[in-house]
Amino acid sequence: MISYDDFAKLEIKIGTIVAVEVIEDADKLLKLTVDLGEVDENNEPKQRQIVSGIRPYFEDPQVLVGRQCPFLTNLEPRVIRGFESQGMILAASADEIFALLHPSTSLPAGTKVK
Repeated sequence: MISYDDFAKLEIKIGTIVAVEVIEDADKLLKLTVDLGEVDENNEPKQRQIVSGIRPYFEDPQVLVGRQCPFLTNLEPRVIRGFESQGMILAASADEIFALLHPSTSLPAGTKVK
């Protein structure tokens, strides 16, 4: 069990996947470019790179482009196969069944999950 205070530390936001690349020589990995509604110091849109092991579930990973999903955004960055991952996509699985989570209605990128 964790306390509510521990749970409240998680920052989960809705992001829009804007690009997907297959990471060569990695059977499971995709590099996602995600719009999380963030801007840089010049108020220009800033996108995050998120590496995820969801490739086996998508015959054509390009179907992910435009999809909205929840992402854990305050996870410490980690280098995976030479690529920095700046968050984590949230998904669910049961045995051989896999599903990406997504809002039932389109939301602005960066909307916080409460």
